[in-house]
Amino acid sequence: MASTNSSSAPQIAGHLLVECLAAQGVTHAFGVPGESFLAVLDGFHAYRDRIQFVTNRQEGGAAFMADAHGKMTGRPGVCFVTRGPGATNASIGVHTAFQDSTPMVLFVGDVAADQRDREAFQELDYGTFFGPSTRGMAKRVERIDDPARIPEYVARAFATAMNGRPGPVVLALPEDMLVKATGARPLPRVEPVAAWPDPHAMQQLRELLLAAKKPFVIAGGTGWTQASAQALQQFAENWKLPVGNAFRFQDTFDNHHPLYAGDVGIGINPKLAARVKDADLILALGPRLGEMTTSGYTLLTPPKAAQTLVHVHSGAEELNRVYHADIAIQASMAVAALALLRDVPAPAEVPWAAWAEAAHADYEANMVPQPLPGAIDMPAIVALLQKHLPADAVLTNGAGNFASWVHRFFRFHGLAKGHKTQLAPTVGAMGYGVPGGIAASIVSGRTAFTIAGDGDFLMNGQELATAVQHGGKSIVLLLNNGMFGTIRMHQEREYPGNVSGTQLANPDFAALARAYGYAGVRITRTEEFEPQLLAALERGQGTLIEVTLDPEVISTRGTLSAIRQAALKDGK
Repeated sequence: MASTNSSSAPQIAGHLLVECLAAQGVTHAFGVPGESFLAVLDGFHAYRDRIQFVTNRQEGGAAFMADAHGKMTGRPGVCFVTRGPGATNASIGVHTAFQDSTPMVLFVGDVAADQRDREAFQELDYGTFFGPSTRGMAKRVERIDDPARIPEYVARAFATAMNGRPGPVVLALPEDMLVKATGARPLPRVEPVAAWPDPHAMQQLRELLLAAKKPFVIAGGTGWTQASAQALQQFAENWKLPVGNAFRFQDTFDNHHPLYAGDVGIGINPKLAARVKDADLILALGPRLGEMTTSGYTLLTPPKAAQTLVHVHSGAEELNRVYHADIAIQASMAVAALALLRDVPAPAEVPWAAWAEAAHADYEANMVPQPLPGAIDMPAIVALLQKHLPADAVLTNGAGNFASWVHRFFRFHGLAKGHKTQLAPTVGAMGYGVPGGIAASIVSGRTAFTIAGDGDFLMNGQELATAVQHGGKSIVLLLNNGMFGTIRMHQEREYPGNVSGTQLANPDFAALARAYGYAGVRITRTEEFEPQLLAALERGQGTLIEVTLDPEVISTRGTLSAIRQAALKDGK
Protein backbone atom coordinates (compact mmCIF):
# COMPACT_ATOMS: atom_id res chain seq x y z
CA MET A 1 0.00 0.00 0.00
CA ALA A 2 1.38 3.45 -0.89
CA SER A 3 2.66 5.56 1.98
CA THR A 4 0.97 8.83 2.87
CA ASN A 5 2.03 11.88 4.79
CA SER A 6 -0.60 11.46 7.50
CA SER A 7 0.53 11.37 11.12
CA SER A 8 1.35 8.14 12.95
CA ALA A 9 3.45 7.10 15.95
CA PRO A 10 6.24 9.68 16.33
CA GLN A 11 9.83 8.79 15.46
CA ILE A 12 12.95 10.90 15.34
CA ALA A 13 13.49 12.80 12.12
CA GLY A 14 16.72 10.96 11.26
CA HIS A 15 14.78 7.69 11.12
CA LEU A 16 11.97 9.27 9.08
CA LEU A 17 14.52 10.52 6.54
CA VAL A 18 15.85 7.00 5.94
CA GLU A 19 12.30 5.67 5.71
CA CYS A 20 11.56 8.33 3.07
CA LEU A 21 14.57 7.13 1.08
CA ALA A 22 13.32 3.56 1.28
CA ALA A 23 9.94 4.75 0.00
CA GLN A 24 11.75 6.24 -3.02
CA GLY A 25 13.27 2.85 -3.79
CA VAL A 26 16.77 3.67 -2.55
CA THR A 27 18.79 0.51 -1.93
CA HIS A 28 22.25 2.01 -1.37
CA ALA A 29 23.50 5.24 0.17
CA PHE A 30 27.16 6.23 -0.05
CA GLY A 31 28.94 8.43 2.43
CA VAL A 32 31.43 9.19 5.15
CA PRO A 33 29.98 9.31 8.68
CA GLY A 34 29.89 12.56 10.64
CA GLU A 35 28.66 13.69 14.03
CA SER A 36 26.29 16.12 12.32
CA PHE A 37 23.98 13.33 11.14
CA LEU A 38 24.29 10.64 13.81
CA ALA A 39 20.50 10.34 13.95
CA VAL A 40 20.45 9.41 10.25
CA LEU A 41 23.18 6.82 10.76
CA ASP A 42 20.99 5.34 13.49
CA GLY A 43 18.15 5.33 10.97
CA PHE A 44 20.30 3.32 8.56
CA HIS A 45 20.86 0.85 11.37
CA ALA A 46 17.11 0.63 11.96
CA TYR A 47 16.39 0.10 8.24
CA ARG A 48 19.51 -1.95 7.44
CA ASP A 49 17.35 -4.68 5.89
CA ARG A 50 16.14 -2.18 3.24
CA ILE A 51 19.09 0.16 2.59
CA GLN A 52 22.82 -0.50 2.67
CA PHE A 53 24.95 2.39 3.88
CA VAL A 54 28.27 2.10 2.04
CA THR A 55 31.05 3.57 4.16
CA ASN A 56 33.53 5.40 1.96
CA ARG A 57 37.05 6.55 2.75
CA GLN A 58 36.68 10.08 1.36
CA GLU A 59 33.64 12.16 0.48
CA GLY A 60 34.79 12.68 -3.12
CA GLY A 61 34.76 8.92 -3.64
CA ALA A 62 31.32 8.70 -2.02
CA ALA A 63 29.90 11.38 -4.32
CA PHE A 64 31.44 9.67 -7.37
CA MET A 65 29.80 6.41 -6.31
CA ALA A 66 26.45 8.15 -5.97
CA ASP A 67 26.91 9.61 -9.46
CA ALA A 68 27.76 6.16 -10.84
CA HIS A 69 24.61 4.76 -9.21
CA GLY A 70 22.54 7.51 -10.81
CA LYS A 71 24.06 6.86 -14.22
CA MET A 72 23.36 3.13 -13.97
CA THR A 73 19.82 3.23 -12.66
CA GLY A 74 18.40 6.54 -13.90
CA ARG A 75 17.25 7.29 -10.36
CA PRO A 76 19.08 9.62 -7.98
CA GLY A 77 22.24 8.29 -6.41
CA VAL A 78 22.29 9.17 -2.71
CA CYS A 79 25.27 10.51 -0.77
CA PHE A 80 25.64 11.58 2.88
CA VAL A 81 28.45 13.80 4.14
CA THR A 82 29.09 15.98 7.13
CA ARG A 83 29.16 19.77 7.18
CA GLY A 84 31.92 22.02 5.88
CA PRO A 85 34.93 19.92 4.81
CA GLY A 86 32.71 16.92 4.09
CA ALA A 87 30.57 18.98 1.73
CA THR A 88 33.54 20.61 0.01
CA ASN A 89 35.17 17.22 -0.52
CA ALA A 90 31.92 15.92 -2.02
CA SER A 91 31.58 18.91 -4.35
CA ILE A 92 33.64 17.23 -7.08
CA GLY A 93 30.93 14.57 -7.40
CA VAL A 94 28.18 17.18 -7.37
CA HIS A 95 29.90 19.15 -10.14
CA THR A 96 30.32 15.91 -12.11
CA ALA A 97 26.64 15.07 -11.71
CA PHE A 98 25.69 18.57 -12.85
CA GLN A 99 27.78 18.64 -16.04
CA ASP A 100 27.03 14.97 -16.76
CA SER A 101 23.28 15.49 -16.15
CA THR A 102 23.15 12.67 -13.58
CA PRO A 103 20.31 12.46 -11.03
CA MET A 104 21.76 12.67 -7.52
CA VAL A 105 20.83 13.86 -4.03
CA LEU A 106 23.53 14.98 -1.60
CA PHE A 107 22.54 15.20 2.07
CA VAL A 108 24.79 17.37 4.22
CA GLY A 109 24.71 17.28 8.00
CA ASP A 110 24.67 20.88 9.22
CA VAL A 111 25.14 22.97 12.34
CA ALA A 112 22.27 23.25 14.78
CA ALA A 113 19.73 26.04 14.24
CA ASP A 114 20.76 27.93 17.39
CA GLN A 115 24.37 28.10 16.12
CA ARG A 116 23.61 29.18 12.58
CA ASP A 117 25.16 32.38 11.13
CA ARG A 118 27.87 32.54 13.81
CA GLU A 119 30.55 30.80 11.74
CA ALA A 120 30.10 27.81 13.98
CA PHE A 121 32.40 24.81 13.71
CA GLN A 122 32.61 23.84 10.01
CA GLU A 123 29.64 26.08 9.11
CA LEU A 124 29.12 26.81 5.43
CA ASP A 125 26.44 28.57 3.37
CA TYR A 126 25.42 25.70 1.08
CA GLY A 127 23.10 27.82 -1.01
CA THR A 128 26.02 30.05 -1.95
CA PHE A 129 28.57 27.26 -2.27
CA PHE A 130 26.50 24.88 -4.43
CA GLY A 131 24.48 27.79 -5.85
CA PRO A 132 21.90 26.67 -8.40
CA SER A 133 22.58 28.30 -11.77
CA THR A 134 23.44 27.36 -15.32
CA ARG A 135 27.09 27.42 -14.24
CA GLY A 136 26.63 26.13 -10.71
CA MET A 137 26.89 22.73 -9.11
CA ALA A 138 23.31 21.86 -8.22
CA LYS A 139 19.80 22.20 -9.60
CA ARG A 140 18.39 23.00 -6.17
CA VAL A 141 19.82 23.64 -2.68
CA GLU A 142 17.53 23.59 0.35
CA ARG A 143 17.66 23.28 4.12
CA ILE A 144 15.15 21.24 6.12
CA ASP A 145 14.30 23.06 9.35
CA ASP A 146 10.99 21.33 10.15
CA PRO A 147 11.08 17.52 10.59
CA ALA A 148 7.41 17.29 9.58
CA ARG A 149 8.40 18.52 6.11
CA ILE A 150 11.10 15.90 5.49
CA PRO A 151 8.80 13.84 3.20
CA GLU A 152 8.03 16.96 1.14
CA TYR A 153 11.68 17.95 0.72
CA VAL A 154 12.85 14.42 -0.12
CA ALA A 155 10.11 13.87 -2.71
CA ARG A 156 10.83 17.28 -4.28
CA ALA A 157 14.55 16.53 -4.37
CA PHE A 158 13.97 13.26 -6.22
CA ALA A 159 11.56 14.92 -8.66
CA THR A 160 13.97 17.80 -9.32
CA ALA A 161 16.92 15.45 -9.78
CA MET A 162 15.09 13.34 -12.39
CA ASN A 163 12.85 15.77 -14.29
CA GLY A 164 13.88 17.96 -17.20
CA ARG A 165 17.64 17.89 -17.49
CA PRO A 166 18.64 15.49 -14.68
CA GLY A 167 21.12 16.69 -12.11
CA PRO A 168 22.09 16.95 -8.44
CA VAL A 169 20.10 18.37 -5.54
CA VAL A 170 21.61 19.32 -2.16
CA LEU A 171 19.69 19.11 1.11
CA ALA A 172 21.18 20.47 4.35
CA LEU A 173 20.15 18.73 7.58
CA PRO A 174 20.55 20.71 10.84
CA GLU A 175 21.70 18.24 13.46
CA ASP A 176 19.18 19.43 16.08
CA MET A 177 16.32 18.99 13.60
CA LEU A 178 17.32 15.35 13.03
CA VAL A 179 16.70 14.36 16.67
CA LYS A 180 13.24 15.91 16.95
CA ALA A 181 10.19 13.63 16.98
CA THR A 182 7.62 13.73 14.21
CA GLY A 183 4.58 11.73 13.20
CA ALA A 184 4.98 12.53 9.50
CA ARG A 185 5.05 9.65 7.03
CA PRO A 186 6.88 9.17 3.71
CA LEU A 187 5.29 10.28 0.46
CA PRO A 188 4.87 7.77 -2.40
CA ARG A 189 7.70 7.00 -4.80
CA VAL A 190 8.30 9.79 -7.32
CA GLU A 191 8.60 8.82 -10.98
CA PRO A 192 10.14 11.05 -13.67
CA VAL A 193 7.72 12.91 -15.89
CA ALA A 194 8.10 12.07 -19.58
CA ALA A 195 8.04 15.07 -21.91
CA TRP A 196 6.92 14.04 -25.40
CA PRO A 197 8.10 16.14 -28.37
CA ASP A 198 5.85 18.50 -30.28
CA PRO A 199 4.22 16.59 -33.19
CA HIS A 200 4.57 19.64 -35.44
CA ALA A 201 8.32 19.68 -34.77
CA MET A 202 8.41 16.01 -35.78
CA GLN A 203 6.81 16.94 -39.10
CA GLN A 204 9.36 19.72 -39.62
CA LEU A 205 12.19 17.29 -38.87
CA ARG A 206 10.88 14.87 -41.48
CA GLU A 207 10.83 17.65 -44.08
CA LEU A 208 14.43 18.54 -43.27
CA LEU A 209 15.49 14.90 -43.53
CA LEU A 210 13.78 14.53 -46.90
CA ALA A 211 15.69 17.57 -48.17
CA ALA A 212 19.07 16.45 -46.75
CA LYS A 213 21.94 14.86 -48.65
CA LYS A 214 24.41 14.21 -45.81
CA PRO A 215 22.61 13.89 -42.46
CA PHE A 216 24.33 12.78 -39.27
CA VAL A 217 23.02 11.80 -35.81
CA ILE A 218 24.91 12.58 -32.58
CA ALA A 219 23.31 10.58 -29.77
CA GLY A 220 24.06 10.83 -26.07
CA GLY A 221 23.02 12.41 -22.82
CA THR A 222 21.18 10.77 -19.95
CA GLY A 223 17.71 9.35 -19.42
CA TRP A 224 17.88 6.65 -22.10
CA THR A 225 16.17 3.32 -21.55
CA GLN A 226 16.49 0.02 -23.34
CA ALA A 227 13.25 0.73 -25.22
CA SER A 228 14.36 4.21 -26.32
CA ALA A 229 17.78 2.94 -27.40
CA GLN A 230 16.10 0.20 -29.44
CA ALA A 231 13.80 2.81 -30.99
CA LEU A 232 16.81 4.92 -31.97
CA GLN A 233 18.39 1.90 -33.62
CA GLN A 234 15.21 1.15 -35.57
CA PHE A 235 14.80 4.80 -36.55
CA ALA A 236 18.40 4.93 -37.82
CA GLU A 237 17.87 1.71 -39.77
CA ASN A 238 14.65 2.99 -41.34
CA TRP A 239 16.35 6.17 -42.53
CA LYS A 240 19.84 4.63 -43.02
CA LEU A 241 21.32 7.36 -40.82
CA PRO A 242 24.95 7.27 -39.65
CA VAL A 243 25.12 7.61 -35.87
CA GLY A 244 27.94 8.87 -33.67
CA ASN A 245 27.86 8.75 -29.88
CA ALA A 246 28.59 11.90 -27.90
CA PHE A 247 31.60 12.18 -25.59
CA ARG A 248 31.56 9.38 -23.00
CA PHE A 249 28.08 8.24 -23.96
CA GLN A 250 29.48 5.51 -26.19
CA ASP A 251 26.91 2.95 -25.05
CA THR A 252 23.96 4.97 -26.41
CA PHE A 253 24.14 3.29 -29.85
CA ASP A 254 25.58 -0.19 -30.47
CA ASN A 255 29.18 0.16 -31.65
CA HIS A 256 28.87 -3.11 -33.58
CA HIS A 257 26.04 -1.77 -35.75
CA PRO A 258 26.79 -1.13 -39.46
CA LEU A 259 25.44 2.43 -39.08
CA TYR A 260 27.79 3.30 -36.22
CA ALA A 261 30.27 6.04 -37.14
CA GLY A 262 32.32 6.39 -33.93
CA ASP A 263 32.53 8.52 -30.81
CA VAL A 264 32.33 12.28 -31.15
CA GLY A 265 34.64 13.27 -28.32
CA ILE A 266 38.26 13.71 -27.22
CA GLY A 267 40.72 12.24 -29.69
CA ILE A 268 38.04 12.07 -32.36
CA ASN A 269 38.84 10.21 -35.57
CA PRO A 270 39.94 13.04 -37.93
CA LYS A 271 37.76 11.61 -40.69
CA LEU A 272 34.75 11.61 -38.37
CA ALA A 273 35.44 15.22 -37.40
CA ALA A 274 35.54 16.16 -41.08
CA ARG A 275 32.29 14.27 -41.67
CA VAL A 276 30.47 16.12 -38.89
CA LYS A 277 31.65 19.43 -40.34
CA ASP A 278 30.64 18.36 -43.84
CA ALA A 279 27.15 17.19 -42.85
CA ASP A 280 24.24 19.29 -44.05
CA LEU A 281 21.93 18.19 -41.21
CA ILE A 282 22.86 17.33 -37.61
CA LEU A 283 20.27 15.60 -35.44
CA ALA A 284 21.64 16.00 -31.91
CA LEU A 285 19.61 13.57 -29.85
CA GLY A 286 20.25 14.08 -26.14
CA PRO A 287 23.70 15.66 -25.73
CA ARG A 288 24.33 19.22 -24.53
CA LEU A 289 26.76 19.76 -27.42
CA GLY A 290 29.44 20.85 -24.99
CA GLU A 291 33.10 21.62 -25.57
CA MET A 292 34.29 18.01 -25.72
CA THR A 293 31.57 16.76 -28.09
CA THR A 294 32.11 19.69 -30.45
CA SER A 295 35.94 19.67 -30.31
CA GLY A 296 36.08 23.06 -28.66
CA TYR A 297 32.99 24.35 -30.49
CA THR A 298 34.66 23.86 -33.88
CA LEU A 299 32.67 20.94 -35.34
CA LEU A 300 29.59 23.10 -34.95
CA THR A 301 30.29 26.81 -34.67
CA PRO A 302 28.12 28.77 -32.22
CA PRO A 303 25.83 30.57 -32.08
CA LYS A 304 24.55 29.39 -35.49
CA ALA A 305 26.12 26.25 -36.91
CA ALA A 306 26.85 25.99 -40.61
CA GLN A 307 24.92 22.71 -40.61
CA THR A 308 21.16 22.62 -40.23
CA LEU A 309 20.75 21.71 -36.55
CA VAL A 310 17.90 19.85 -34.91
CA HIS A 311 18.58 19.71 -31.18
CA VAL A 312 16.53 17.37 -28.97
CA HIS A 313 17.17 17.75 -25.26
CA SER A 314 15.33 17.04 -22.02
CA GLY A 315 15.96 20.50 -20.54
CA ALA A 316 14.22 23.53 -21.97
CA GLU A 317 16.95 25.76 -20.48
CA GLU A 318 19.58 24.00 -22.61
CA LEU A 319 17.86 24.49 -25.95
CA ASN A 320 19.09 27.57 -27.88
CA ARG A 321 21.47 28.37 -25.01
CA VAL A 322 24.75 27.80 -26.90
CA TYR A 323 23.54 26.87 -30.37
CA HIS A 324 20.60 28.50 -32.09
CA ALA A 325 18.90 25.40 -33.51
CA ASP A 326 16.83 25.32 -36.68
CA ILE A 327 14.44 23.12 -34.71
CA ALA A 328 14.69 22.92 -30.90
CA ILE A 329 12.71 20.08 -29.36
CA GLN A 330 12.25 19.47 -25.65
CA ALA A 331 11.75 15.78 -24.97
CA SER A 332 12.80 13.18 -22.43
CA MET A 333 15.31 10.69 -23.81
CA ALA A 334 13.11 7.89 -22.55
CA VAL A 335 10.50 8.80 -25.19
CA ALA A 336 12.20 11.01 -27.82
CA ALA A 337 13.35 8.15 -30.04
CA LEU A 338 10.00 6.40 -29.61
CA ALA A 339 8.33 9.54 -30.97
CA LEU A 340 10.80 9.69 -33.87
CA LEU A 341 9.99 6.11 -34.76
CA ARG A 342 6.25 6.77 -34.58
CA ASP A 343 5.99 10.26 -36.07
CA VAL A 344 8.85 10.48 -38.59
CA PRO A 345 8.25 7.68 -41.09
CA ALA A 346 11.04 7.01 -43.57
CA PRO A 347 10.65 7.01 -47.36
CA ALA A 348 11.34 3.90 -49.42
CA GLU A 349 14.75 5.21 -50.50
CA VAL A 350 17.23 7.82 -49.27
CA PRO A 351 20.07 9.40 -51.28
CA TRP A 352 22.78 9.05 -48.63
CA ALA A 353 23.28 5.27 -48.35
CA ALA A 354 26.86 5.58 -49.60
CA TRP A 355 27.48 8.41 -47.10
CA ALA A 356 26.37 6.17 -44.23
CA GLU A 357 28.46 3.23 -45.47
CA ALA A 358 31.52 5.46 -45.75
CA ALA A 359 30.98 6.74 -42.19
CA HIS A 360 31.06 3.20 -40.82
CA ALA A 361 34.04 2.32 -43.02
CA ASP A 362 35.94 5.27 -41.52
CA TYR A 363 35.11 3.93 -38.06
CA GLU A 364 36.43 0.49 -38.93
CA ALA A 365 39.61 1.96 -40.43
CA ASN A 366 40.15 3.96 -37.22
CA MET A 367 40.23 0.68 -35.30
CA VAL A 368 43.54 -0.17 -37.02
CA PRO A 369 46.21 1.11 -34.61
CA GLN A 370 49.32 3.10 -35.39
CA PRO A 371 52.64 1.44 -34.45
CA LEU A 372 53.93 2.70 -31.11
CA PRO A 373 57.08 1.88 -29.10
CA GLY A 374 57.42 -0.26 -25.98
CA ALA A 375 56.74 -3.79 -24.82
CA ILE A 376 53.04 -3.13 -24.11
CA ASP A 377 50.62 -3.19 -27.04
CA MET A 378 47.57 -1.37 -25.68
CA PRO A 379 45.28 -2.02 -28.69
CA ALA A 380 46.01 -5.74 -28.25
CA ILE A 381 45.15 -5.49 -24.54
CA VAL A 382 41.85 -3.77 -25.35
CA ALA A 383 41.13 -6.53 -27.88
CA LEU A 384 41.55 -9.06 -25.05
CA LEU A 385 39.09 -7.07 -22.96
CA GLN A 386 36.66 -7.24 -25.87
CA LYS A 387 37.19 -10.99 -26.10
CA HIS A 388 36.86 -11.92 -22.44
CA LEU A 389 34.69 -9.33 -20.64
CA PRO A 390 30.99 -10.29 -20.45
CA ALA A 391 28.71 -8.35 -22.80
CA ASP A 392 27.05 -6.68 -19.80
CA ALA A 393 30.32 -5.66 -18.11
CA VAL A 394 30.47 -2.09 -16.83
CA LEU A 395 33.55 -0.14 -17.96
CA THR A 396 34.59 2.88 -15.93
CA ASN A 397 37.34 5.47 -16.10
CA GLY A 398 38.35 8.84 -14.75
CA ALA A 399 40.13 11.56 -16.70
CA GLY A 400 43.38 11.20 -18.57
CA ASN A 401 44.92 10.03 -21.83
CA PHE A 402 44.82 6.45 -20.52
CA ALA A 403 41.05 6.41 -21.12
CA SER A 404 41.54 6.99 -24.85
CA TRP A 405 42.58 3.36 -25.35
CA VAL A 406 39.12 2.17 -24.36
CA HIS A 407 37.35 5.11 -26.00
CA ARG A 408 38.95 4.38 -29.35
CA PHE A 409 39.33 0.60 -29.46
CA PHE A 410 36.56 -0.92 -27.30
CA ARG A 411 33.18 -1.56 -28.91
CA PHE A 412 30.33 -0.96 -26.46
CA HIS A 413 27.25 -3.08 -27.03
CA GLY A 414 24.90 -0.29 -26.13
CA LEU A 415 21.78 0.28 -24.08
CA ALA A 416 19.65 -1.47 -26.70
CA LYS A 417 21.05 -4.72 -25.26
CA GLY A 418 19.55 -3.84 -21.90
CA HIS A 419 22.43 -2.51 -19.81
CA LYS A 420 24.29 0.70 -19.11
CA THR A 421 27.90 -0.31 -19.77
CA GLN A 422 29.95 2.91 -19.69
CA LEU A 423 30.44 5.07 -16.60
CA ALA A 424 32.77 7.99 -17.22
CA PRO A 425 32.78 11.69 -16.28
CA THR A 426 32.09 14.05 -19.15
CA VAL A 427 33.17 16.79 -16.75
CA GLY A 428 36.69 15.34 -16.96
CA ALA A 429 37.12 14.69 -13.24
CA MET A 430 40.13 12.62 -12.23
CA GLY A 431 39.64 9.84 -9.70
CA TYR A 432 36.20 8.76 -10.93
CA GLY A 433 36.97 5.32 -12.35
CA VAL A 434 37.90 3.39 -9.20
CA PRO A 435 34.86 4.42 -7.08
CA GLY A 436 32.63 4.23 -10.16
CA GLY A 437 33.60 0.63 -10.80
CA ILE A 438 33.18 -0.32 -7.15
CA ALA A 439 29.71 1.24 -7.05
CA ALA A 440 28.75 -0.64 -10.22
CA SER A 441 29.86 -3.91 -8.67
CA ILE A 442 28.10 -3.32 -5.34
CA VAL A 443 24.84 -2.12 -6.90
CA SER A 444 24.53 -4.47 -9.88
CA GLY A 445 26.72 -7.47 -9.15
CA ARG A 446 27.92 -7.33 -12.76
CA THR A 447 31.55 -7.47 -13.85
CA ALA A 448 33.09 -4.03 -13.32
CA PHE A 449 36.26 -3.09 -15.17
CA THR A 450 38.18 0.14 -14.54
CA ILE A 451 41.01 1.61 -16.57
CA ALA A 452 43.06 4.15 -14.62
CA GLY A 453 46.27 6.10 -14.87
CA ASP A 454 48.78 6.32 -12.05
CA GLY A 455 47.87 9.91 -11.18
CA ASP A 456 44.17 9.19 -11.60
CA PHE A 457 44.29 6.11 -9.34
CA LEU A 458 46.04 7.93 -6.51
CA MET A 459 43.13 10.35 -6.16
CA ASN A 460 40.66 7.71 -4.97
CA GLY A 461 42.54 4.42 -4.83
CA GLN A 462 41.74 4.17 -1.13
CA GLU A 463 38.18 3.19 -2.09
CA LEU A 464 39.49 -0.33 -2.75
CA ALA A 465 39.09 -0.73 1.01
CA THR A 466 35.42 0.23 0.61
CA ALA A 467 35.01 -2.49 -2.02
CA VAL A 468 36.52 -5.13 0.23
CA GLN A 469 34.37 -4.10 3.20
CA HIS A 470 31.10 -4.09 1.25
CA GLY A 471 31.55 -7.06 -1.06
CA GLY A 472 32.48 -5.14 -4.19
CA LYS A 473 34.76 -6.70 -6.78
CA SER A 474 36.27 -4.71 -9.61
CA ILE A 475 39.14 -5.26 -12.00
CA VAL A 476 41.45 -2.25 -12.22
CA LEU A 477 43.87 -1.94 -15.12
CA LEU A 478 46.36 0.68 -13.96
CA LEU A 479 48.64 2.22 -16.61
CA ASN A 480 51.76 3.49 -14.88
CA ASN A 481 53.89 5.90 -16.91
CA GLY A 482 55.21 7.93 -13.98
CA MET A 483 53.50 11.21 -14.82
CA PHE A 484 50.33 13.22 -15.26
CA GLY A 485 50.33 12.22 -18.92
CA THR A 486 47.63 14.45 -20.36
CA ILE A 487 49.17 17.60 -18.90
CA ARG A 488 52.64 16.48 -19.95
CA MET A 489 51.32 16.07 -23.51
CA HIS A 490 49.95 19.63 -23.48
CA GLN A 491 53.18 20.81 -21.87
CA GLU A 492 55.22 19.40 -24.77
CA ARG A 493 52.89 21.10 -27.27
CA GLU A 494 53.18 24.52 -25.65
CA TYR A 495 56.57 24.42 -23.91
CA PRO A 496 58.53 21.62 -25.61
CA GLY A 497 61.21 20.02 -23.47
CA ASN A 498 60.29 21.95 -20.33
CA VAL A 499 59.02 19.45 -17.75
CA SER A 500 57.46 21.04 -14.68
CA GLY A 501 54.96 19.67 -12.18
CA THR A 502 53.98 16.61 -14.19
CA GLN A 503 56.40 13.92 -12.97
CA LEU A 504 55.27 11.38 -10.36
CA ALA A 505 57.15 9.26 -7.81
CA ASN A 506 54.78 6.32 -7.43
CA PRO A 507 54.29 3.56 -4.85
CA ASP A 508 54.30 -0.14 -5.60
CA PHE A 509 50.71 -0.23 -6.86
CA ALA A 510 50.40 -4.03 -6.81
CA ALA A 511 51.57 -4.14 -3.19
CA LEU A 512 49.24 -1.24 -2.31
CA ALA A 513 46.28 -3.12 -3.79
CA ARG A 514 47.16 -6.21 -1.77
CA ALA A 515 47.32 -4.09 1.38
CA TYR A 516 43.72 -3.00 0.73
CA GLY A 517 42.58 -6.61 0.21
CA TYR A 518 42.66 -6.78 -3.59
CA ALA A 519 44.87 -9.12 -5.56
CA GLY A 520 47.72 -7.10 -7.02
CA VAL A 521 49.94 -8.04 -9.96
CA ARG A 522 52.31 -6.21 -12.30
CA ILE A 523 52.98 -6.94 -15.98
CA THR A 524 55.63 -5.55 -18.30
CA ARG A 525 54.81 -7.42 -21.55
CA THR A 526 51.60 -7.76 -23.56
CA GLU A 527 51.58 -11.56 -23.45
CA GLU A 528 51.37 -11.49 -19.65
CA PHE A 529 48.01 -9.73 -19.66
CA GLU A 530 45.56 -12.40 -20.85
CA PRO A 531 46.25 -14.97 -18.11
CA GLN A 532 46.03 -12.25 -15.48
CA LEU A 533 42.72 -11.00 -16.87
CA LEU A 534 41.27 -14.53 -16.91
CA ALA A 535 42.44 -15.09 -13.35
CA ALA A 536 40.87 -11.80 -12.27
CA LEU A 537 37.53 -12.76 -13.83
CA GLU A 538 37.53 -16.03 -11.91
CA ARG A 539 38.84 -14.65 -8.63
CA GLY A 540 36.47 -14.06 -5.73
CA GLN A 541 38.16 -10.79 -4.83
CA GLY A 542 38.94 -7.64 -6.76
CA THR A 543 42.14 -7.39 -8.77
CA LEU A 544 44.52 -4.61 -9.73
CA ILE A 545 46.73 -5.24 -12.76
CA GLU A 546 49.53 -2.70 -12.99
CA VAL A 547 50.94 -2.17 -16.47
CA THR A 548 54.32 -0.51 -16.86
CA LEU A 549 53.76 1.74 -19.86
CA ASP A 550 56.50 3.41 -21.87
CA PRO A 551 56.24 7.18 -21.16
CA GLU A 552 56.67 7.81 -24.88
CA VAL A 553 53.28 6.20 -25.55
CA ILE A 554 51.29 9.27 -24.62
CA SER A 555 48.19 8.73 -26.78
CA THR A 556 46.63 6.29 -29.22
CA ARG A 557 48.04 8.27 -32.14
CA GLY A 558 51.54 9.40 -31.26
CA THR A 559 54.50 9.80 -28.92
CA LEU A 560 55.84 12.52 -26.68
CA SER A 561 58.88 12.91 -28.90
CA ALA A 562 56.76 13.43 -31.99
CA ILE A 563 54.68 16.09 -30.20
CA ARG A 564 57.84 17.84 -29.00
CA GLN A 565 59.42 17.79 -32.43
CA ALA A 566 56.27 19.18 -34.04
CA ALA A 567 56.13 21.99 -31.47
CA LEU A 568 59.77 22.88 -32.01
CA LYS A 569 59.20 22.89 -35.76
CA ASP A 570 56.38 25.39 -35.21
CA GLY A 571 58.79 27.65 -33.35
CA LYS A 572 57.54 27.09 -29.80
